[in-house]
This record gives sequence, C-alpha cells and structure tokens, in this order.
Amino acid sequence: MDVIPDAWTWLTTGEHWSGESGVWQRLGEHLYLSGLCLALACAIALPLALWLGHGGGRGFGGALAINISNAGRAIPTFAVLVLLTLGPLGRHGDLPTIVALVLFAVPPLLTNAYIGIAEADRDVVQAARGMGMSRAQLLARVELPLAFPLLMTGVRTAAVQVVATATLAALAAGGGLGRIITAGFATYDTAQVVAGATLVAVLALTVEGVLALAQRLLDPARGRNRARRRAPAAAPAAPRTPAAPEPVERSTP
Repeated sequence: MDVIPDAWTWLTTGEHWSGESGVWQRLGEHLYLSGLCLALACAIALPLALWLGHGGGRGFGGALAINISNAGRAIPTFAVLVLLTLGPLGRHGDLPTIVALVLFAVPPLLTNAYIGIAEADRDVVQAARGMGMSRAQLLARVELPLAFPLLMTGVRTAAVQVVATATLAALAAGGGLGRIITAGFATYDTAQVVAGATLVAVLALTVEGVLALAQRLLDPARGRNRARRRAPAAAPAAPRTPAAPEPVERSTP
C-alpha cells in the first residue's frame, strides 16, 4: 500500500499548492461556495423556524413543516444536482450547485431551531410573560438564549455537511477542492484522489472546531454556568440537638 506515502508526497509538493488549479485557489473557491450556501440556508431556515416555534405555526403546522423538511434528507444530493444541471438552471454556472447545497443544509437548521424554541422551558417562558414582556422581548431575551445550544448544533451539522458535499460542484464544472479529486480520477492518480479527500476532511473538521469554539464563547448562559461552578457548595446544616427538658419544680405539701 503505497497510496498513503504517495498522497503525503503529493500534499507536500509545493507546486501542487500554487497556480490557478493549486490547492490554495481551490480551497478559496470551496470556502466561498460553502459559506455562501450556509448563509443562504440560514437566511431561509432560521426565521421560519423561529416563527414556527414561537407560536406562528406551533402544533400541526410546525410538525408538518419539520416532517416535510426531514423527508428532504432522503433525496440524494447528487441526484438533485444532476436534475438541476440538466434543467434550465444548468446554464447559470454554479447556481445548480448552490440550490442543491442550500436544500441539503435547510433540514438540520430548521429542525434544531424549531425544537429549541418550541421546547424552551415553559415555566421560564410563563414567568417572563407574567413579568409583562412583549412577544419580541420574550423571543429575544428568553426563548433564543434557551434554544441557543440546539440552534448552534444545527448550524454545525449543516456546515460540516455542506463542506463535505460541496465537492460535488466539480461534477457540474464548478470550483472547489472537488476539482482535485476529479482531476485525480481523470488521470488515474490515486494519490491525488486520496490527497483531495484528505483536504476536504481536514477542512470539515476545522470548520466543526471553529463553530464549536464560537458556540462556547457566544453561549448566553456561559457566564451563569461559570458562576455556578465557582460558587462554594452550601455547608450542610448542623443536626439539631433536642432541647433539654426543663426541670419541674415539685410543690411542697
């Protein structure tokens, strides 16, 4: 098995990283395509999820939207890309790839954000409503902070999926790291294929790590959790000793 050493040799060769078809150029294209698709998916899914979860469509409407969205995961992204490429959108450059990746990223964003808002602690929400908060204040100050961990989990899942799947753009004559893999297939260069796949995997793990760090830093409950951990444990209450009986004075006859 000389594939791994050959792939390492390919990655450590300087000429493979420079030029119009080099790794740096393809990496920039991959990041641009992935970031654009993730931003479009967030712009579509998150406002809809917040509206559904906050009460606009909670119940049957929300469940129906989530189930339809989840059913979209069963559709192969490659098949969607091929159909879009063969249609009228195929004459508009990267547009078929962008549409396919946005459709692929919407379900995890929509599902996680909707569940996070809809299942926020009802006691806390009712207490905030009793304090006189408006619907906008309730959403911004109570429901969104409570749903933040689940919402960010959806963003991280969608980001990793988009980065890994954006390699399909090369099949539609698009850019990105997928062009390195397809070029390796075209020249029967297995080492180049493995090197391209390794670059995509490392990029996906890096994106996951950056978003996990952002989630940790931006968590609205981070300060309260830290204060809770630093608070000294309450001293156990001392056992109460029974009071001594008072002496009873005997009356003298």
